[in-house]
Amino acid sequence: MKRQSVIALAAAVVLGLVAVFLANTYLLAGRNAQSPDGTTKIAVANVPLDYGTELKPEMIRLINYPTDALPAGSFRSAAELVGAKNRRVVIAPIAVNEAILATKISGRGAGASIAALLPDGKRAVSVRINDVSGVAGFIQPSDAVDVLITRQIANGDRSQQVTDVLLQNTRVIAMGQRSKNETGKPAVAKTATLEVSPVDAQKLALGQQVGDLSLVLRKPGERDDVSLVETVSLDDLRYGTFAGTYGRAVTAATLSAQPRWTPVAARAPRQPARQPARAATAPRPAPVRNNVDVVRGTTETSYEVGGVSG
Repeated sequence: MKRQSVIALAAAVVLGLVAVFLANTYLLAGRNAQSPDGTTKIAVANVPLDYGTELKPEMIRLINYPTDALPAGSFRSAAELVGAKNRRVVIAPIAVNEAILATKISGRGAGASIAALLPDGKRAVSVRINDVSGVAGFIQPSDAVDVLITRQIANGDRSQQVTDVLLQNTRVIAMGQRSKNETGKPAVAKTATLEVSPVDAQKLALGQQVGDLSLVLRKPGERDDVSLVETVSLDDLRYGTFAGTYGRAVTAATLSAQPRWTPVAARAPRQPARQPARAATAPRPAPVRNNVDVVRGTTETSYEVGGVSG
């Protein structure tokens, strides 16, 4: 009986110690998360985090942030962001000391995807390019480009190639299968994935069927300029000449109103200059001839004795 009492007492002591330890741990965690000055610790980036980066403990640190102004989707500890069960990948660039938010990282155990980069109402569309139409590989993800389309315009028995601006200031999501350029060097890709509206996605799909698309690299931060949108035709393939329709789409009607383009080889040859006509000259008069007749008996003979020209 005495032995059983000792065992029960020892068990009670052990359980009490465990309870005290757990209580102290909970209170300590509460003090660390909530400071007396009204701030709460949140996770921020310790280094620049690019798209596709898997979060590691050394990339994260905790800072005090005003409790009444906590960013939505912030995290209170690094344990929520790393580990086998909490593997997270960056889906939008995060700067140093910027709060790590749920909108900028993937879900638990998920990887980065192009779909996660799309804003509301936008679509991702890939277009075929080559070393020329892709600006020799100098276009990189996150650059802004214009999209040109070169196609054939028909007008009765006449057809002509024209080039239009299809889209302006369009963001590049990926080049080929790369959503970021880790080397920083130009790389030629076979496709470019663009961020567009649903209607512009339809335009690109149709444009690839009826013509050839080319990308034009823009200066960062430059705004759209509708006044620069022109339709260029074969009539404009001369230095300093523009005969297209200013700021309007080319149709059969507007095309017929443009000056007709004539290949140089088909132009009529230049006629030589006409020589002035010479004045007519009067014919030279026949020379005056003198004859002498000599009669011998019954025979008469005529002799020419000389002539004088008139």
